[in-house]
Amino acid sequence: MIQGFKNFIARGNVVDLAVGVVVGAAFTSVVTALVDGFISPLIAVPFGQPDFDDVLVFTLHGSKFQLGLLITAAVKFLLTAGAIYCCIVYPLNRLAQRRAQPTPSEPAPPSQVELLTEIRDLLRAQRPGPSA
Repeated sequence: MIQGFKNFIARGNVVDLAVGVVVGAAFTSVVTALVDGFISPLIAVPFGQPDFDDVLVFTLHGSKFQLGLLITAAVKFLLTAGAIYCCIVYPLNRLAQRRAQPTPSEPAPPSQVELLTEIRDLLRAQRPGPSA
């Protein structure tokens, strides 16, 4: 069991995963800043406030239900996903497509049969025709 664990650690998957987690955590602050500094104010433009937290609230048998929190979370999620798609995913996909396209190459040289056929035709054209 210990040898299997050593092999697992040595494969590099753990290191890749750790790097992904660290980069993801750092990226979280970028996404949070995007949402708080740009997307929330966009929500405030048409609705007058940056969230819907206090908009849909009702009380039932002494329990307070805040549907506005769910709506705010859903709107922020959609806007954040859209911003990430437009700013990161779409450009990276386009870059990957450009890299995957084969570069135009020179046409393949003619085969030996084609060259010999051309030589034969040229020789026939140079030969004087039979006199009648």
